Amino acid sequence: MGNSLHNKIYLGRRSVALGTKRVQALLCVAAFASIGAVWLLIRAL
Repeated sequence: MGNSLHNKIYLGRRSVALGTKRVQALLCVAAFASIGAVWLLIRAL
């Protein structure tokens, strides 16, 4: 059961997409940038 295609795809996608520190840092920076942009937009209105 552990050698099923679903487990291989899920584990592969998870380790590639969210496993690296660089991707996590990029997502964090993008989140802060978007929050800042929304805050500036609200302040301008």
